[in-house]
Amino acid sequence: MGYTVLRAGASRSFPQDHALLAGAAQDGEVVVIIGADAGAAFRKLARAETRTAVLIELGTECLGVHTGEFRGEEGSNVLGFARFRLGDADPSNLVELVRQPRTGEAAVAAARKVLEGAGLQVAVCGDFAGRIIDRLVRPYYNAALRRLDEGLATAGDLDTTLRLGLGYPEGPIALLERAGLARHFEVTQALYEAYGDPAYAPARRARVAKQKQ
Repeated sequence: MGYTVLRAGASRSFPQDHALLAGAAQDGEVVVIIGADAGAAFRKLARAETRTAVLIELGTECLGVHTGEFRGEEGSNVLGFARFRLGDADPSNLVELVRQPRTGEAAVAAARKVLEGAGLQVAVCGDFAGRIIDRLVRPYYNAALRRLDEGLATAGDLDTTLRLGLGYPEGPIALLERAGLARHFEVTQALYEAYGDPAYAPARRARVAKQKQ
């Protein structure tokens, strides 16, 4: 299926060359808008409703910020997406594809075909700030940072215990420090503001890292 990629600023999902970018055509049935200003570029897109699907790259925000919402019945040929990336680490191969209650199945199928055709793995989710991964893992990372502050164990012992006990390839403290505690602050602060859940409130060490920037 032919698709077009529109660039609108720096992209967290595709900061470097990728098969998805290389395979784009001049004009296609599907439009993929990438970059920090993808939402603004979507609002300027002509004949968006005539496309099989339009994909907007998201940050932590909901797709509804760009499409609008109405009575829980929103949905069209427009979807959101984000390639999961922890902090400053390289993007993963997983794309979270965001649909709304009445998003057309043809649009979902077309979006999945384009993304999977570029070698990416797709998980479809509802329109929630933070989507699947961040909503699940950020409280876990916050808890690990808080236990370190409380003196439960050293960073090395916390990481080793979780690696050996749960089989994780890398402990949470080492992972966050490698990927960037400041970015963890940015994501958890956005989720805390969206949901008001104390589990998302940025841990002290993440707040300090952000202030140090």
